[in-house]
Amino acid sequence: MASFFSKLFGLSGKSDAPASTPDERETYNDLVLVATPMQEGSQFRLAGRIEKHDGDVVLVRSFVRADVFTSRDDTVAAAFRKARQIVDQHGPSLFSDGEPSRNV
Repeated sequence: MASFFSKLFGLSGKSDAPASTPDERETYNDLVLVATPMQEGSQFRLAGRIEKHDGDVVLVRSFVRADVFTSRDDTVAAAFRKARQIVDQHGPSLFSDGEPSRNV
């Protein structure tokens, strides 16, 4: 059971998913959306991050959802939809706390 939560919340310190490729990044409202599907057996868990680049400073908001898909491509597409939804719902308050990194 602890292994499940470690993978889900990234407590193990290692990632099961390979680094993102250029196809798994997109720009939306001056933010960089990155799809980071997490492989779990033969399925992929929806995960990603939203980055705000301000000079040399990069603020990151990460998300992991319960949704799982059988296709990596479907997971990437869903991660972009979810990231855009998070940006649209939170607006400027998404990065207003100034924290370098947090989960949303």
